[in-house]
Amino acid sequence: MIFHAVSDRPFICPFPPVPQHCIYFYIHDPVSIQKAGEKEFICKPSSIAVGAQLTRVNINISNNHLMLCVTFRPGGLHRLLNVPMHTMMDTDVDTSFLFKKEISEVNEQLKEAGSYETMKMIAENFLLQKIPRLRSALPFDKAMQFLVQHDGNISIDKIASLSCLSIRQFERKCKERIGLPPKLFARLTRFSKAYRLKEQRPHLHWTSLAYECGYFDQMHLIRDFKEFTGVTPSFIDKELSETKLRLQANLKL
Repeated sequence: MIFHAVSDRPFICPFPPVPQHCIYFYIHDPVSIQKAGEKEFICKPSSIAVGAQLTRVNINISNNHLMLCVTFRPGGLHRLLNVPMHTMMDTDVDTSFLFKKEISEVNEQLKEAGSYETMKMIAENFLLQKIPRLRSALPFDKAMQFLVQHDGNISIDKIASLSCLSIRQFERKCKERIGLPPKLFARLTRFSKAYRLKEQRPHLHWTSLAYECGYFDQMHLIRDFKEFTGVTPSFIDKELSETKLRLQANLKL
């Protein structure tokens, strides 16, 4: 995915956690990110890998923001990096530590690219070269993608069964390849659907939102919004009315 936003001045966008693992390339200017509960904005490198996230961040975006994001299906980033994903929980990693000099060349190529299509080809060529080193896909990965496709509204017992694992084995595999306990990942996936709908349709009533996303009732929805955004739903309404760019409205899992 490519995001390109031009404005007359820098601005700040809220970004609650999503259930995807990603690699971000900041092509024009690096961004500064503030974690919920912290005061300072931290400037990020030109490219970062992001694992499982539970904490909302605020992103300080330049007036000519150009970002390419590679998103991975469940287990995909683990297969690429071969690291336990719980070690990347709620943090990001400078990709120069992961891919050495290669990533510097990719960053330079992206800066010199003359079109969005060229940027896409550069990122895809970089990743295609990594195919020989990928760890094998497992039934677990397909089962977790099935969970994501159903917005987290599938029982954990069924997903474990589709993974051909016992519940205990499934929980260990989830920690290794996703970075989160399975029930928490399912909740995050359902919340993400709700938040993306709220960005798309900010005037949608919270009760209708809860119904569309499979919540038992509005209070369960509000609990998840408070946990994953760090603020109340009424504050979310205020933020969305003031935000110039909605980064998750067109996000597809």
